[in-house]
Amino acid sequence: MAKKIALIRGDGAGPELVDAMLAVLNAVGTKANIITCDAGLEWWEEHGGPSFIPPETWDVLKSSDACYKGPTTTLPTPNTPRSVAVGIRQYFDLYANIRPIKTFPGQVGPLGEVDFVCVREGTEGLYSGLEHRLSDDCAISIRKITRKSCTRIAKYAFDMAREKKWKKVVAINKGNILKETDGMFLKIVEEVAKGYPEIEWEPYFVDNFSQQLIKNPQRFNQNIVMSTNLFMDILSEEASGLVGSIGCIYSANIGEKYAMFEPAHGSAPKYKGMNKVNPVATILSGAWMLEYIGEKKLSDAIFKATIEVIKEGKHVTYDLGGSETTSGMAKVIAKKATAILK
Repeated sequence: MAKKIALIRGDGAGPELVDAMLAVLNAVGTKANIITCDAGLEWWEEHGGPSFIPPETWDVLKSSDACYKGPTTTLPTPNTPRSVAVGIRQYFDLYANIRPIKTFPGQVGPLGEVDFVCVREGTEGLYSGLEHRLSDDCAISIRKITRKSCTRIAKYAFDMAREKKWKKVVAINKGNILKETDGMFLKIVEEVAKGYPEIEWEPYFVDNFSQQLIKNPQRFNQNIVMSTNLFMDILSEEASGLVGSIGCIYSANIGEKYAMFEPAHGSAPKYKGMNKVNPVATILSGAWMLEYIGEKKLSDAIFKATIEVIKEGKHVTYDLGGSETTSGMAKVIAKKATAILK
């Protein structure tokens, strides 16, 4: 039976990026039943309400096997809805946000080749939404850290290292200042590590890791780099600069029974309708989703085709040194992927 996918097209440049991704998925012959539904700032501005996600979309999400979310916009304004991604992560308990950071052939950055994976806890921390305005002059936000979430994200990181046959997990923290929350996080990582004797683990303060990522990023090659929600959100974005463009960073949000796939970047509203935004992150997130629903052969073909197109450098977008359009690059990737499958 075909798997059911809830598809959120997103805001800004999101819809044209999602169209590019769908063109590739359809070209390789996915059998997924993809159902488009509304969510995001642009929908909310027209309809209003307490959420960026309408009730009918929640119905589709709950009845689907996975979700694909195009980039959406979240307002940095008090008393407005929380982000689409955070809402879905928390509802479905998608605790592991995964962002591979790997140099593409032909796109080696000024700091050299990198190959590591960022594993981010996705359900709590400062994203828990526990904020309070105490007065006109004082507001607080609670950083919620629990044993359950620390344990499962640590196990996910060590399991991934074992699966990849990598030998090290790096745990990003600020335990010298956040002595209770990060103190507990580090203690739990240490406990989990005992079950993986072949894998080394090392704590890194977040500020030190930030400068090491620029000074000598190769020291983290073939490492799983993991942390709590906000730290890894920021660091994985910094790390994207090592591979040339945030437009190349694909991601997955994994839970026990559900997953959401999305490009790691935002909605780029200033480029809306210009057909120029890099579609790689969107396409590869879609390819990863195909693997998740059991279409690994199609997924592998898309990954291989995308890498070939980037390596050739003839049909890439402006941020990768070319002049190709969003849809044009997707068309070339689709053609190559289809040829690989023949």
